Amino acid sequence: MFLSVDAGNSNIVFGIYEESSDSWLNVLRVETTKKLSVLQLEKALGLFFLENGLHPDSIDGIGLSTVVPDLKTVLLRCMENFFGRMPYLINEKSYDKLLVKTTNPEEIGSDLMANITAAYDCFKEACIVVDFGTALTFSIIDSQGNVIGINIVPGIKTAINSLFTGTARLPKVSLEMPDSVLGKNTVQAIQSGIFYGYTGLVKGMLASISAETQMKFKVLATGGLSPVMQHLSAEFDLMDIHLTLKGIYQITRINCKKD
Repeated sequence: MFLSVDAGNSNIVFGIYEESSDSWLNVLRVETTKKLSVLQLEKALGLFFLENGLHPDSIDGIGLSTVVPDLKTVLLRCMENFFGRMPYLINEKSYDKLLVKTTNPEEIGSDLMANITAAYDCFKEACIVVDFGTALTFSIIDSQGNVIGINIVPGIKTAINSLFTGTARLPKVSLEMPDSVLGKNTVQAIQSGIFYGYTGLVKGMLASISAETQMKFKVLATGGLSPVMQHLSAEFDLMDIHLTLKGIYQITRINCKKD
């Protein structure tokens, strides 16, 4: 079994992939905090493995993507302590052996490159990956696997939190699609503004990308918040919450393959 680790600004996601069945067996999410310690991560992993009847020795490969520099040392120490081995850390040199290509490997986050890798592997044609995470990102790949653009917008939860923390009287609201675009109270007003607003943003961005490039794309959705945007499913050819984990697995296996 293989362990993909996706360390983002909101959560660290641990996903266990069973190659024989081509399936993701278990996924653990740990909230990303500034004071997160090696011991805390080890305890979370220990409980996770115990609850799922797993043993660290069953993991024969580990791939790590992190876009939070301060977490790198903590994660590496945790992996070495818990599994007795170091993970493969995805970096800008990891992409040399991939089918997908980028002219700015130092600027594109390893999580986005994992998305791009998995998406192109899935379709082998031009595609757009819409990732609903801390940031809402659009990764655009042409039919030859070249990354031709990345668009970044504040994510849905980020937008809601900015209203809550940046104003005196607006409440923090739940991530729920309201029944109507017409808000009847403060909570509904924020929900309708955010969700219907982001619906229009996603549709508009996809339309603008297609119009400028004059290309047809397969469109994939991923990210921890993608399930709350199910009403947009008609815009996507595939919705896969595990896409980033898959890309981490693919990048690691390609780079660690013995010649």
